Amino acid sequence: MRFKALEFALSRQPIKVNREHNSVQELFASNVFNDDAMQTYLDKDTYKALKSAAENGTKISREIASQVAVGMKAWALEHGVTHYTHWFQPLTGTTAEKHDSFFEPQDGRAILKFSGGALVQQEPDASSLPSGGLRNTFEARGYTAWDPSSPAFIYENTSGKTLCIPTVFVSYTGQALDYKAPLLKSISLLDKAATDVCKYFYKDVNKVSASLGIEQEYFLVDKALFNQRPDLVMCGRTLFGYAAAKNQQMDDHYFGSIPDRVFNYMVDFENEALKLGIPLRTRHNEVAPGQYECAPQFEEINLAVDHNQLLMDLMDEVANRHGFKVLFHEKPFAGINGSGKHNNWSLITNTGINLLSPGNNPLSNLSFLTFFVNTIKAFHDHSDLIRASIASASNDHRLGANEAPPAIMSIFIGSTLTKVLEDLVNNVAAPKGKGSDEEKTISIARIPEILLDNTDRNRTSPFAFTGNKFELRAVGSSKSCASPMTVLNAAMAHQLAQFKADVDALIEKKEKKNDAIVAVLQQYLKDSKRVLFEGNGYGDAWVKEAAKRGLSNLRDTPSALHAYVSDLTVNVMGELGIFTKEELKARYHIELEDYMKKVQIEGRIIDEIAYTHVLPPALEYQKKVAENVASLKAAGASKKSIAASMEVMEEVGEHINALKTKVDRMVEARKAANKLDTIEAQAQAYSDNVNKEFDDIRYHADKLERLVDDTLWSLPKYRELLHIK
Repeated sequence: MRFKALEFALSRQPIKVNREHNSVQELFASNVFNDDAMQTYLDKDTYKALKSAAENGTKISREIASQVAVGMKAWALEHGVTHYTHWFQPLTGTTAEKHDSFFEPQDGRAILKFSGGALVQQEPDASSLPSGGLRNTFEARGYTAWDPSSPAFIYENTSGKTLCIPTVFVSYTGQALDYKAPLLKSISLLDKAATDVCKYFYKDVNKVSASLGIEQEYFLVDKALFNQRPDLVMCGRTLFGYAAAKNQQMDDHYFGSIPDRVFNYMVDFENEALKLGIPLRTRHNEVAPGQYECAPQFEEINLAVDHNQLLMDLMDEVANRHGFKVLFHEKPFAGINGSGKHNNWSLITNTGINLLSPGNNPLSNLSFLTFFVNTIKAFHDHSDLIRASIASASNDHRLGANEAPPAIMSIFIGSTLTKVLEDLVNNVAAPKGKGSDEEKTISIARIPEILLDNTDRNRTSPFAFTGNKFELRAVGSSKSCASPMTVLNAAMAHQLAQFKADVDALIEKKEKKNDAIVAVLQQYLKDSKRVLFEGNGYGDAWVKEAAKRGLSNLRDTPSALHAYVSDLTVNVMGELGIFTKEELKARYHIELEDYMKKVQIEGRIIDEIAYTHVLPPALEYQKKVAENVASLKAAGASKKSIAASMEVMEEVGEHINALKTKVDRMVEARKAANKLDTIEAQAQAYSDNVNKEFDDIRYHADKLERLVDDTLWSLPKYRELLHIK
């Protein structure tokens, strides 16, 4: 089957996809119920009410909802839509939908119906999706509720079109069962807190939006080869596989020319993304062979998260028609780079000011310093919760590897801003005139003058300042960005509210406003400077230094997840109204169960592959070598002439015995973990006693792959998976 799959993969031809440059404007948002569509299909009062709800969070009456439903239905039917669905993001990490038809029989006739009630609310089963104990199996009722701030869109499949309405998902008792509801709360709280602080500097600011740009990394493998790998099919990563002789060591794949078949796939999913209003701007080869990246323009954070979730679904579907399988797993191949989502986060006022843009002279820009230092303090105070928000079984393989930041949460800000903060703490006056960075340039013959940024980039930092935004680099490629962005927004909202209270308290004591702001910022820097780190996050020296500083190094997911139920998290999230204690406990249990089940599945697949794909060809090859040795001996061959054959036979036998022993030991560890009483104990046991066996098992299987006759090996090899495009 491996060789049939290889033959099939090698015979594929690129599928031509056309897109004229001037068609981008026609394609963009053509399947989105956007502002143009709303103005066309809604009356003025309904349009104004819907815009106010989207931009200001005002409530929509049932009467207005009915008017919106009429216009939305007319628009959808004109585009050939037959069904509608509430599109939501349950705690599975993926999206969910239940399709209903516009068609309804009435008096023997077919009518098309879509009411305001159907737009506003539906009732999926809340017990069949993760609830962490918030809903019992017999308590099925849950609700999806329309999110007007994220526009409805039409999703096209090969055989039909569906109107998708972005919604939140809550239980019958009103508890959040999704990622969107908490994110929306955090956005609203951050808007208020940031706007209140902005009033110190800009009287005309009445809204602050969190902006987000999500860089998405992924791998592509041929679908025929993918289907011959049970580990890829069931786990999204290869649990076995001897390293290809050539992987990423030549540094020739990064930013290299894109293979035709891959390029056509990219153009195809970009076309589909354009229709859905997803503003993709970038495409390129990533570091590892078979790895690529796409990135959109920055958007409002709720829309950016929705678009990223939608994009992953879209990329997966389009890959099928090009004979590819797209892999979003954080570490699908051992020994080469894994994939992440780089979350570029900033704060933008309604007047167009980027609050994290330093300007020419950061030290004199008190507004910038206020939001910059408060971000550092927020990250410092809630770093364990941020670590928990990006934790997963798959991301554990990536964090701390050579393409991802370590599990230690720190911030990189660059030498220039480090000096600025030192001067701030030490009361050094801002230099007059132009900032020094404006004069620092690189001169290259025939190349225009290049202005150096205030910061270099540090790819080893989990949270790096990159000029006018912070980049959270630690998010895994398969992860919903809603969870870490909810935590970051909430931490920042809480911090800014505290900052305003601290400044106002000093002002009440007759301190001048600017003096009060500086005094508070100085104290915050003293309290949180231990989280600032400019060096190599991969080095052992940083692990030791971080321990001295008292920073957490939560290397596995079960350890990291405990931050969800810490006193600090419960108190802050409860005070903000984002999560109740019960909701946090539920998410903690859901994430633990998710971790345990994923490692459990990997253990089962390792067991299966070892016994059905690795041992049989190894035993067959051992038999062939033994027969060869026996025939040579019978022919009178000398010991010296058969020494190599004997050595190979012995080596194969040693790895066979070790593989079986270690697999059986892993299976017993899995059984023991399953017998433990609590999900906490089970998850930790899977981490400590089951997961730790995987690499040892793999070592012997991969050695056998290297030794066994290639014609006997049934699993597609790394050189085939990574390089056949």
